Amino acid sequence: MTSIGIYGSLGRMGQAIAAVAPELNAKVAGGADAQDDPATIAARADVLIDFSAPQALEAHLAAARAAGKPIVVGTTGLSPQHHALIDEAAKDIAVLQTGNTSLGIGLLQRLVREAAAQLGPDWDIEIVEMHHRHKVDAPSGTALMLGKAAAAGMGTTLAEAEVTDRAGTVGARASGTIGLASLRGGSVVGDHSVVFATQGERIELTHRADDRAIFAHGAVKAALWLAGKPAGRYSMDQVLGG
Repeated sequence: MTSIGIYGSLGRMGQAIAAVAPELNAKVAGGADAQDDPATIAARADVLIDFSAPQALEAHLAAARAAGKPIVVGTTGLSPQHHALIDEAAKDIAVLQTGNTSLGIGLLQRLVREAAAQLGPDWDIEIVEMHHRHKVDAPSGTALMLGKAAAAGMGTTLAEAEVTDRAGTVGARASGTIGLASLRGGSVVGDHSVVFATQGERIELTHRADDRAIFAHGAVKAALWLAGKPAGRYSMDQVLGG
């Protein structure tokens, strides 16, 4: 039975992962939080899952590399510097980084990429996400994932196409852009909609998360899939068989 070590074990996601692991024939080797030495759990587990905080990622990647253990990074709000650290770690260990571990979101990402490629430049793309009032980063990591998928389908990058601020008199919508809007309130686990709109018609692709357990299930499945993989950077799309 594969053993899983959890970074951020006292958080909502960490507790959810610990709860669902036995259902998926995995055991929890233990957890580590801000006050703990990340190397201890890295030595005990077969594979690691990180749902802690961006500022802890460097230490967790270092512990995983030192122990030679694969790691699933589900922490959001990562900077380009964090992604550079992940790229460096992936030279030595298997790293799966994702803004959302839901298998449904993984499928939505595929659909968005295909739709953007097939529909072409006459269709405008807008992404709307809503989360609970306590979420600290915006747009959500999932919205950025979906934006990158849309941009890939368009043959560009999200950095070139994204629009996140439309306050004031901003003029007409520019062709070839991807709008991202963030809503926060209540206890919403996570809603994401990608809207494709053109003259006279509109397509909306939506995923609504009603239970945090879906992310925990996906994270454990990703960890089980990642165990034993060679060094490299992986994605949830590959977990789905892409």
